[in-house]
Amino acid sequence: MSRTAMLAEEVSLCQAPAEKVARWRIHEITVSLPLFRKFQQLIYRETGIWLSDSKTSLLCGRLSRRLRALQLSTLKEYYQVVAEPDQHDERMLMIDCITTNETRFFREPTHFEYLVSTVFPHWRKLADQGLRSRRVRIWSAGCSSGEEAYSLAMVLAKYLPTGEGWQARVFATDISTRMLAAAREGIYRLTSSRDIPTDLLQQFMLKGQAEYEGRMKAAPEIRHMVDFQRLNLSEHPYHVEGTFDAIFCRNVLIYFDAASKTRVVQRLTRHLTREGLFFIGHAENLHSVTRGLRCVASTVYVQRNEHENHQEAR
Repeated sequence: MSRTAMLAEEVSLCQAPAEKVARWRIHEITVSLPLFRKFQQLIYRETGIWLSDSKTSLLCGRLSRRLRALQLSTLKEYYQVVAEPDQHDERMLMIDCITTNETRFFREPTHFEYLVSTVFPHWRKLADQGLRSRRVRIWSAGCSSGEEAYSLAMVLAKYLPTGEGWQARVFATDISTRMLAAAREGIYRLTSSRDIPTDLLQQFMLKGQAEYEGRMKAAPEIRHMVDFQRLNLSEHPYHVEGTFDAIFCRNVLIYFDAASKTRVVQRLTRHLTREGLFFIGHAENLHSVTRGLRCVASTVYVQRNEHENHQEAR
């Protein structure tokens, strides 16, 4: 089957006949407070994400597709299914529906400017002096559909090129298998290109033609730099090898409660190199979990050394 035919089939599956849609709209999906509490606890156990009491409409709206897929009428019936111990795959589908995946290329551009103007020149200087290797690893934690990971790959490929002996890799993780599948494909709407600097767009993105009209695809050069894997930040231990020169965990921590946020930050920063950088979103803060971290730029942190920790403890 051609890709065009497959896309057409997907559309037909998503846009069911009017009478079929109407059949599912006879009963409005609602959730009682006790049942919402059960979903709160289940989602928290699985992801560390805490749904506030104001999210009842979000829960009903997001899970309606799972009710249709399983031909269930109520969230009570769905909870009885998804809470069963052997329903791991269905819980993953539930999480896919619940999690928000808003992202774009070069989101919060000051972080990329900081890399290019400050971090990369420092790494180059150290490498020239023989004080660090030319191997660079950056982790995009909560990568969603891959825009952040490919943005990092673009600036790494341009400013730390393989032709000068650099070996740069991006490790990108997300809890959503659906988002990871889209990220690996690396195909995006052409309208997303407005967020990519012109020189990087021309060098690293391919414009679609024929059935791909209106879309673009990440070039092989940067796709090969990124390793996408599923990882749940609330699960421990993280099955991740080695350390990273920088970890981007941006606009992810806002979905965790204080306890979960502390655990996630501590677990992530254990995977930093001694001078590794930890980036968070501009709408986030680490006020309650900064004991082991020192701010070096807006929403950019490094781990405190032993002397700094000793000074703070005094």
